[in-house]
Amino acid sequence: MEEKVVLITGASGALGTALTEHFRAQSHIKLVLHFNANPILNIENENVLLTQADLTQEHEVKRMMAKIEEKFGRLDMLINNAGISKSAISWKTSVDDFDATMNVNLKAPFLTSKYAIPLMRKHNWGRIVNISSVVAQTGFIGTTAYAASKAGLIGMTKTMSKELATFNITVNALALGYFNRGMIDDVPEELRAEILKNVPMNQLGEPATIAKTLELLLSEEGSFITGQTLNLNGGLY
Repeated sequence: MEEKVVLITGASGALGTALTEHFRAQSHIKLVLHFNANPILNIENENVLLTQADLTQEHEVKRMMAKIEEKFGRLDMLINNAGISKSAISWKTSVDDFDATMNVNLKAPFLTSKYAIPLMRKHNWGRIVNISSVVAQTGFIGTTAYAASKAGLIGMTKTMSKELATFNITVNALALGYFNRGMIDDVPEELRAEILKNVPMNQLGEPATIAKTLELLLSEEGSFITGQTLNLNGGLY
C-alpha cells in the first residue's frame, strides 16, 4: 500500500493514544501527532512528527501545517479528534464554558480542515474525518454545549464533502457511542451503568472499531464514502 501521512489531533488523550498505537503498527503510515497542554514523549522519529498547537488559534494551525509540509511534503488524512466536554445543565452552563467547548470542538476542526485542504488539493487526494458523538443525534442531559458542537461537526462534514468531492477528498464524521477509552472516563460509575442499560449490545466499544473504520476511509476502497455520519454505537442509535 502507498505510504500515507495521517494527522491525529488530540493525540495525547485517551482515544488519541489508542489510535496512535494502532497506526504506529502500520508500516505504510507516517504519523503527525498533535497535542496542546499534555505533551507526547519519546516517540518522534523519521516516520512520526510531534507538533504542539492551540488549534483554536489560526496562526498556530498554519504553523503546524507548514511543519507537516516541510517534513513529509504532503498530508493524506486529517482526523479531527481533539475535543473537550464541560458538562452542566443548560441554565447552569456558563458562557465561558460554552465558548470554550465550541472553540475546541467546532472552531478548531474548521481551522485544521481549512489549512489541511490546500495540502490535500496539491495531490488531488485526501481524507478528513471529524469525530462526532451520538449525543449530537440523541441529546443527553447536561451536554448542551458538547452536543451542539458535535452536531455542528456533522453539518460541516456534509457541506465540505460537497465542496471537495471533485478533488478526490472525502469528508466524513464518526458519531461515536460509548467506548472504553476517552470521554467515558469522566462519567461517574453509577451513570456509566445506566448508559450500558441503553446500549443494545450491553457493552462499551473498543477503540479498534474506530481504528478499522478509519483504515477503510483511508483506503481506495473507501473513496465512494463521503458526506456520511457513520454511527459506531452498539445499536444505541
